[in-house]
Amino acid sequence: MKMQAARMYGYKEPLRIDEVPVPKPGPDEILLKVAACGMCRSDYQLLDGYFKDPFPVEFPYIPGHEVTGRVAGLGSAVPTTVGYSEGDMVVVNPGWGDGTCRQCREGNEQLCSGKGRWVGFGPPGGFAEYMAVESRHAVPVSEDAAKAPELLAPMTDAGMTPYRGMRKLRDAGKLGPGRTVAVTGIGGLGSYAVQYAKLLGSGATVVALARTDSKLDVAKENGADHGINVRDKSTEAIQDELERVTGRRTIDAILDCVGSEASISMGFDLLGAEGALAAVGLMSQHVEHRQFPFVGTELSYLGSFWGNQLDLVEVLSLAEAGLIKHNVTKVKLEDINENLEALARGDVVGRQVIVFD
Repeated sequence: MKMQAARMYGYKEPLRIDEVPVPKPGPDEILLKVAACGMCRSDYQLLDGYFKDPFPVEFPYIPGHEVTGRVAGLGSAVPTTVGYSEGDMVVVNPGWGDGTCRQCREGNEQLCSGKGRWVGFGPPGGFAEYMAVESRHAVPVSEDAAKAPELLAPMTDAGMTPYRGMRKLRDAGKLGPGRTVAVTGIGGLGSYAVQYAKLLGSGATVVALARTDSKLDVAKENGADHGINVRDKSTEAIQDELERVTGRRTIDAILDCVGSEASISMGFDLLGAEGALAAVGLMSQHVEHRQFPFVGTELSYLGSFWGNQLDLVEVLSLAEAGLIKHNVTKVKLEDINENLEALARGDVVGRQVIVFD
């Protein structure tokens, strides 16, 4: 049995659409007929070589880490207690830990310090009509939710990653009444992040920071109280805008969905005393900030990587309850390269999702 798959043959090369054998699930795996797979900027970064050292892959390789699909087969050792039947829709939790290290035992398999793997960055991913996944990494969804697989797939990264970052800001005590929380970068992650800022912010004022008015429009549609176009603006000019819309020149908490040197530097310049910046974006390899303002005003810098299975279950529950708005564009597998290039240019608002069904 054959399937269509988009495969890497080298870094800085376009993907090729190949006809390849459908994978055979191992004893503890299920075979999924992929219904939808989201396209993330990190997919482009994988092709471009950004993850060459931390996540080396063997060519030819099938990327794609935001996956949902229907059960098409069960391995011989999949426990009957999982209750999967052929045709059931599941989403794939992308962080596959070894299950033995401290991080895994705490439930944070995406941070595995042992022999962890991340689907789409090692194990073959979802840019294909079928894929195999360990049964324990599949999260079942209701048949109502299964009617729109293009909305399920992005929740495994674009939906889950900013949720975890916003929870960290909340748990650090940086959100609440009379405070301002900002989201930097309104793309695939940021369009969800502004919604979590409202859901988890306990009354905090939500400000979107982006470089185009069209992305700020999406942020406001998704619940942001204010939007500021930061393109080519000095810190003082941005603070002037902040003061005009919020009455204050500083921000208490920032979720940075960009991860560039410029965005992180801007964020720290905008934080007030005891402010915190949580970073989930990965555009740059290095960032810098002046040491005295960081120490002298007791700022915090929080890294937040992807999410764990509980984070995924929570965002899926929020989505099914109708509390999350999606900004999704359906695309075809054969158009994958031109859409990845659009991601690289920053032209995409929301999430592009390859739909197979």
